[in-house]
Amino acid sequence: MFAVLSAALMVVDARLTVLHSVRSQLGLIVEPVYWLGRLPVTLWESATQELSSRNELAAENEKLKAEQLMMQRRLQKLAALTEQNVRLRELLNSSALVDDEVLATELIGIDPNPFTHRILIDKGEKDGVVLGQPVLDARGLMGQVVEVMPYTSRVLLLTDTTHSIPVQVNRNGLRAIATGTGNPERLELRHVADTADIKEGDLLVSSGLGQRFPAGYPVATVTEVVHDSGQPFAIVRAVPTANLNRTRYMLLVFTDPRSPAQRAAESAEAQEEVDRQTRHRPDAEAPIEDAPPVEAPPPEVQPVEPPNGEEPR
Repeated sequence: MFAVLSAALMVVDARLTVLHSVRSQLGLIVEPVYWLGRLPVTLWESATQELSSRNELAAENEKLKAEQLMMQRRLQKLAALTEQNVRLRELLNSSALVDDEVLATELIGIDPNPFTHRILIDKGEKDGVVLGQPVLDARGLMGQVVEVMPYTSRVLLLTDTTHSIPVQVNRNGLRAIATGTGNPERLELRHVADTADIKEGDLLVSSGLGQRFPAGYPVATVTEVVHDSGQPFAIVRAVPTANLNRTRYMLLVFTDPRSPAQRAAESAEAQEEVDRQTRHRPDAEAPIEDAPPVEAPPPEVQPVEPPNGEEPR
């Protein structure tokens, strides 16, 4: 019965338009059933899409963070290279002003002992480094080589408590001894008379006394001069011109390797040789009385014309 009724309704709906309004009303009634039937699939698709979008966003976020870190690293590297380029240019300019032969070197280590100011550089005996060799940066003297190894060397800085360097005031030539204090930002001048002509801002340069450091290199700048009427010496403090705790690239100065005694002996020998050559050299300025007599040239004979136009015999 239901089968026949269903077949009749299908034929009428296909051939006639009478049941269109009835079908529309039935569609409104059946729509919630369709919605409920599609609800699990819709929820699953929404959850999957949401989860997929979240994962994609998280992955993209992580990728962008990684790229940001890479760009920051490159930027830091670029800044470091820029600073390194500036320091190398300063070092190159300073080496152009140095008359002595120099060798560029790089800091590779620092002494961990807080009571010792020593550094390790990447040049050693194979590069011609010798004990006592001066070391400077783009701003001034840093110290001297105290230990030489085949490929590295150890440098004692000016601020070490065991280090002293003879200096002079660049303004007036006043000589003094600059001693390390253990503070990388301070030197002290010992035994400076209370009446000495020294004041804040004076530039201290190496005096060359002792034949260890070449003369004329900047050492420190006077920052404080304390006069005490009850003391015979003034308290003079100075700050090194070199960046002792920040410099990475330095110069090794190759000065005359001879000792003072050798230089004096060779100088005396050279002077004796000059005197010997002077004694054996023929004297070009001999006295006039010792000079051999010079004979006067014979007078010229003028021809005499014969009288009355006769030819000479």
